[in-house]
Parts: sequence; structure tokens; C-alpha cells
Amino acid sequence: MSDIKNLIGESSEYDKKQAVEAKRPKSWLKSVSAFANSFGGKLIFGIADDDSVVGLENAQNDAENISEIIKMHLNPIPEFKLTFEQIDGKTLILLDVYAGNQTPYYYQGDGHLVAFVRVGNESVQASPSQLRELVVKGCGQTYDSLKSPYNFKDMAFTKLRSVYFKQTGKSFEDTDYESFGIIDGNGNLTNAGALIADDSPVRHSRLFCTRWNGLTKASGLTDALDDAEFSGSLITLLQEGLAFIARNTRKAWKKLPTSRLEMPDYPDRAYMEALVNALIHRNYFELGSEVHIDMFDDRLEIFSPGGMVDGSTLEGKNLRAIPSMRRNPVLADIFSRLNYMERRGSGFKKILDAYSSYENKPVFLSEHWGFTITFPNVNYGSVHDDQENVQENVQENVQEKSRENKILALITDNSKISIKEIAEKLGVTSKTIQRDLDKMKDKNIISRIGADKGGFWEICKR
Repeated sequence: MSDIKNLIGESSEYDKKQAVEAKRPKSWLKSVSAFANSFGGKLIFGIADDDSVVGLENAQNDAENISEIIKMHLNPIPEFKLTFEQIDGKTLILLDVYAGNQTPYYYQGDGHLVAFVRVGNESVQASPSQLRELVVKGCGQTYDSLKSPYNFKDMAFTKLRSVYFKQTGKSFEDTDYESFGIIDGNGNLTNAGALIADDSPVRHSRLFCTRWNGLTKASGLTDALDDAEFSGSLITLLQEGLAFIARNTRKAWKKLPTSRLEMPDYPDRAYMEALVNALIHRNYFELGSEVHIDMFDDRLEIFSPGGMVDGSTLEGKNLRAIPSMRRNPVLADIFSRLNYMERRGSGFKKILDAYSSYENKPVFLSEHWGFTITFPNVNYGSVHDDQENVQENVQENVQEKSRENKILALITDNSKISIKEIAEKLGVTSKTIQRDLDKMKDKNIISRIGADKGGFWEICKR
């Protein structure tokens, strides 16, 4: 109702109660716990279930009871504020509960301590993983900053070193391990370090990729056209995930008078941003789930365990105005230093900007157990129905794949082979080979070590 909207202002999180119910305080204290454990919220006393204003007969006494009940049953005591509002001569109490830093905020009653969190517009008991995350938050730490159970001396970081040099032109020094947060001040390997190590020992840090046949996960005689499971360094997961999407993405085009306009199924900037965020901001306290990439004929879905960092939903919010929040700031900083993501700015805006020229837009779904972004295939039902273009596109992709395999064979035989020599052996122009090599580098199939003269090609681990 409009009166409630006037009372809550910009807040999208609130609960209402007709009365204080001093003998049944858990009915509303669970919301106080949930608001304090997440993003804050409001409780309005004097509103019936049908949103009619009933008011409180003795609001001053009720306010004193609310304050005492919170102090008696919440541990620790969250920060809150009580105010009175008048509507049609009836008095209401507004209880503002602020997001706290001493999480978890427990409700204590009936001999039990229970922490609550918000799921949609309800307050529910925190799951074991949510409770662990609240405990760590209350200690002023994050999962990625914690000491891991593994030894730094047992880990290798060749992928980090090579990518850092490739992306920045700088060598990774031994002193960088601490500044990157891979080890702490005592030389202990952090969880971030364990996730970045070449052969990451964090078993639940995996990436599942599937290209399904059709529009669902069970379409056609063959359910999956391509599938892969990746483990290891988060850098490897990112590279392999991007390569999987690239090899399962067709590039249609429109013929122009003097050139052609390439039209990939999905803007690469959009799905790269989404995959980076899925790996960096996932909830690593969730042990039974992994990051998933699911590709269908008409869409691409990227799923990451754990919802929004603050536990909020996206319903009714301006996605471009949502600030960047980092569940794992150490990992975010490492990927920023590798130039895979920016230190500031919202990933939502970058993804939406990548789709700005298309009619269909990505769909964002945040729930307490996970976050999913669905990218529409911009060519589905239009350019893909143009059989002439599709056939030409398929033929060119086959030719590119054939050249790619031949180039890999030549590099295997001679890592210092030049572009001109490759072109001569394959009977194509140097410009064509340069374009092929650039694509292979973008897909992390190969990398160039050193300068054009005196350097060499390296085939990346697949």
C-alpha cells in the first residue's frame, strides 16, 4: 500500500507486524537477526496482514518493550532505532535495524542460539555455509584472506607468473607473494593462494562446462554436444572457460558493400565479465557446488554458488546503479593486477553495455544459494536462420580449425618459427596467419614469449 511505501522510503526490505507480541517475540526477532546479519531493514508495528493500518493502543509502552526484548534475546545486540509515525490518527512504530559488523547476530531463546538471514522477503535460519561466512565476517576477515591448511612450499605458481608477465610486461617477484595476498605476514599460504596455485588443492574449486543439444538439458538423441570439467588454478579455470565458450560460439555475419560485419552469438566482453565475477565472487564456503557454464541453442547460462554478497535480491533495482561489492577482495585484487577486471565499477553495467545494441538483454537472478546470468543468443532465430550465411560460416570455421591444428603441429616442431614461414608452408597469406594466431592467443591455445625477434611460441596447457 502507498502508506507503507511512504514509511519505508527507498528500502526494499521490511516486515510488518500488527502487534508487538511480547510473549511470542521470535515471530519478529528473527527479522531483526536477519536484517542485522545482512543489509539492514525495517519492521513496522501496527500494520495488519492485509496492509490495513490498525495502529497501537500504547505505542510508548510497546516501544520500551521492543527495546528490552531486543536487548534480552539478541546476541550481540544490533544497532537499531525506534521512531513513531502517525497515519489517520493511529500510531505506528518503525524499527530500523542496521547492518552489523559483529556477525552473526543470534536470536537466543528456548535454550538455543539461532542466526537468521533474509531469503527474498522472508527471514530463515542460516545454513551451515552461511553461518560460517557470517562468523568469518564478524572476525573482520574474508574466506580468501584466511590461512589455508596447505603449505606454501608445496605449491607452484607458474601460471600466475607467466600470465602476470604477459598481461603487464613485468616479472613476478618473490616479494609479490605477500603483497598479492597469496601468503600472509607469517609466510602461511592463504585460501586465495591455494585457489591461484597451479594444481589448486581446493577440490570444490572446479568449472563444469556443457554445450547442450537444443534448448534444454535433455534435447535430441545426444544430450550434450560438448562437455568438459576443469580444475586447478582460478586463472586456468577462467582461460579454459572462455576457450570453451569461444569454441562453441558461432560467428555469423552480414555482408556489407566493401566488407562484412561479424556477429558472434554472444558479446565476448559480456561473458568474460560474467565468468570472472562467477569465479571471484562465488561463496567458497559452499562445498557441494561448482561454477557452471551451460550453453544452449538460444542462450548461455553462467552459474556461481552464493547470491549477492550482502544477501539482497535484484528485484526492482537499477542494475546499473548497484555498487561493486567483493565477497573475496584478495582474489579480486589479484585479478585486477592481472588486468582481468577493474578495481572499481559494477560488472552489471559492463555486461549491459555489451548488449546495448541488441533487443534482448541478459537476465540476472540472485538467490541465497546461487547467482545466475543468462545471455540471449543474439543470432538465434534471425541470422542463424539464414542458411547461406550459416553454411559459409561453418565452412570458414572448419578451415580455421584445420589451419589451427596445422599451426600447432608446426609450432611443436619449431617453437621459433616465424609468421612468414608458417604462411608459406600452409599456402596462405601472412595476414591470414596473423589473424589465426591472434585468435589462438585470445583463446589461450598459444602464447608468445619474448619479442617478435628472438622470442618463441608456447602451447598452453590444455
